Amino acid sequence: MPDYLDDLRLAHVLADAADAATMARFKALDLKVETKPDMTPVSEADRAAEELIRGHLQRARPRDAILGEEYGVEGTGPRRWVIDPIDGTKNYVRGVPVWATLISLMEAGEGGFQPVVGVVSAPALGRRWWAAQGYGAFSGRSLSAATRLHVSRVSKLADASFAYSSLSGWEEQGRLDGFLDLTREVWRTRAYGDFWPYMMVAEGAVDLCAEPELSLWDMAATSIVVTEAGGSFTGLDGRPGPHSGNAAASNGLLHDELLGYLNGRY
Repeated sequence: MPDYLDDLRLAHVLADAADAATMARFKALDLKVETKPDMTPVSEADRAAEELIRGHLQRARPRDAILGEEYGVEGTGPRRWVIDPIDGTKNYVRGVPVWATLISLMEAGEGGFQPVVGVVSAPALGRRWWAAQGYGAFSGRSLSAATRLHVSRVSKLADASFAYSSLSGWEEQGRLDGFLDLTREVWRTRAYGDFWPYMMVAEGAVDLCAEPELSLWDMAATSIVVTEAGGSFTGLDGRPGPHSGNAAASNGLLHDELLGYLNGRY
């Protein structure tokens, strides 16, 4: 099995640099925010963090390609770094601390590019999570001060905690009835949003989570953390990995039921 620990160490260095840049502008009164063509916000901090990460990668891994939310794809080859400089920009610009920098390395393989390294760094929460293929998933302040992550063992929906982001996307896709049916079956629901529910699935604090519309950079890092923690991460179509344009994550024991409700089979 390939050793991705050097790449994981580099991802931590990238996250350290991004954390310093984003925290320096968090809650800044003069923060500049624009609206992109897809009507989502982007701040100067999003762009600065991605530029910073790209600069580091161009020096440290000049042969690797880079895909980022703000500046698209650069380069070609079997290795591609995927970056979301601030996942949760709407929170960031309003001063809500639930946002993170997502960094993943993907490698070409059967079925396309697959994540082999992922780092999710949420500096305003003082939290960081990471994983590498075959290495496991961890949370802590550094590679040397970390706790291994394991998903929960909850096996009944009636005992499960389900997290999501919002209701609007489910309604737009005609999945709202199944979504609401699921919320009635589980023990607890909370709309934490963005990267956080996936990390709580990996930690075993939440048992199920899903979102109806996402991009690759929203999912590449979170997916490998969930799976290396022993969980399942698929699209709503059941396809493993971050390639379906949406996501369902669970402890694995409840995954078929999660997909069943969200696809209207129950």
